[in-house]
Amino acid sequence: MKNEPAFWQRCLERGEQLLAPQPRSHTEAYRHELKYLISWVDKAELTTRMSPVLKLDPHATNGGYFIRSLYFDDYWNTAYEEKDAGVLLRKKYRIRIYNCSDRSIKLERKKKFGSYIYKEAAPLTHAEFDAILAGDYDFLLHSPRRLCQEFYTECVCNVLRPRVIVDYDREPWIMDAGTVRVTFDQNVRAAVGSWNIFDSTLPALPVLEPGKLVMEVKFTEYLPQIVRDILPPRAQELTAVSKYVLCCDKTAYRHGFEYWNET
Repeated sequence: MKNEPAFWQRCLERGEQLLAPQPRSHTEAYRHELKYLISWVDKAELTTRMSPVLKLDPHATNGGYFIRSLYFDDYWNTAYEEKDAGVLLRKKYRIRIYNCSDRSIKLERKKKFGSYIYKEAAPLTHAEFDAILAGDYDFLLHSPRRLCQEFYTECVCNVLRPRVIVDYDREPWIMDAGTVRVTFDQNVRAAVGSWNIFDSTLPALPVLEPGKLVMEVKFTEYLPQIVRDILPPRAQELTAVSKYVLCCDKTAYRHGFEYWNET
């Protein structure tokens, strides 16, 4: 599965609509997700071409916002290993906030099936977040939300624990037709020193090479041709870049891995 990006690129070029996995319920809808690793020069050109067709997300203050996600992995590092191996069907758990504020704290689970994604979310309070970090998961079991109950099971049975904090600045663009969303994730970095996601002073380690950023294209039913024509020029390669994996690799030395022996 190491050539997975090339496979999805060929399907996109041919305009194929691959079958998404069967949902567990009528509310579970998978979306397409395409990722590109682009340069700042490419971004400048793309935004110029996109502006007549898409518009900036009105929820973004001053054109963007800061995203911080605390990712969890189990005793066997399953989320990391499955992504690295290119496993077709996989999932990740995270707790996400915006602009280091506790006004919106979400427990999320992201399922991935090839280029399809499905996200679930459940709100948390600051006190509940603190309880999770302290290893007090009982309140999750008694939650009316299925996501919280299944997160409890993962924490207790599979030793799900905090793994890495992923930070980046997002510039989101939207289009109503096909529910298209294009985002530019800039200054991707791994925050270290604490699991306190509300601490805006945490030091961070950049994970992308200078001058690069991640572009994501998400859509539900179809990608309009006008948007296809806007996608990265100069044959930028569709990539399976994972901000989570990049940040895990960058902070591997904190977990006793053979980080310093790599060449």
